[in-house]
Amino acid sequence: MFNNLNFYLSAKMQEYFVKADPESITPTRISATQRVFAVMECIATSERPLTVSDLAVLLDVPKGTMHRIVHQLDADGLLMPEAGSRGYVPGPRLLNFGLNVVKSGMRNAPRRAILEQVSAETGETVNFGLISSGALVYVDRVEAAWPLGLRFEIGSRVPTYCTSMGKLLLAYMPKRRRDHLLNVTPLHAYTPHTMTDPEQLEAEFTGIRTQGYSLDNQEFLAGVICIAVPVYDARGNVCAAIAASAPLARMSVGKAVEHVNLLTHAAGKISATWSTHASDAPEPHETNKDNEQC
Repeated sequence: MFNNLNFYLSAKMQEYFVKADPESITPTRISATQRVFAVMECIATSERPLTVSDLAVLLDVPKGTMHRIVHQLDADGLLMPEAGSRGYVPGPRLLNFGLNVVKSGMRNAPRRAILEQVSAETGETVNFGLISSGALVYVDRVEAAWPLGLRFEIGSRVPTYCTSMGKLLLAYMPKRRRDHLLNVTPLHAYTPHTMTDPEQLEAEFTGIRTQGYSLDNQEFLAGVICIAVPVYDARGNVCAAIAASAPLARMSVGKAVEHVNLLTHAAGKISATWSTHASDAPEPHETNKDNEQC
């Protein structure tokens, strides 16, 4: 989940951050402000929760000093402790800041135009999302022009295990990370169609990797169908997902599957924009290449 935060955070937000390079940052070479930003960047880019001791070693800062920095960032909502761990993860203010930076330049971004085109061709709502701190986050979204629709704001957080984009991203991350996320996530049955059995979910993830798309058949919201495909970076790593969603009254499972080629083509176009503008590309999601099952 920490790499997932980096998808949107490092592409835009880290332009304002000092690089937290353990080889170059020492207490005598950076200011207090730079040190605080370096702490947040370490947390944002880490693949696991980092403890005060971890941060002190990484940034070559006395443990007492680091404890005070982390305590203040926690109090300010920029960091928060990870449940069941002594480590820290990005807090709500840091997450919101990263999302707001992305949103500020989103309307004119090439990705936005691609999503709008897909929405126009399908006639349905199109979403672009990633996993952050254990939840699926809507990073971008184009609403269909229908009176009957799904009203989620950009930045909304929904469960991973019962949504098309969430399941897809879980399917492509390393099994050890997927198991960890599912172990700390309450598997609540939102509808009679929600899968809450870990073995059933694991079989679902295998199927997703085999077929190349993920389907949410009323698993999160009754009467709603969603279908998602992976978005790859230039190195072939899954780094996000794109999905179409609609009420069952307008889009059956069969019709949803008919959109796979269109969504896959759009995902490729988004990937191409990152290849052209490398600084805009998200950091790799925990990839299919690293997946222990592949």
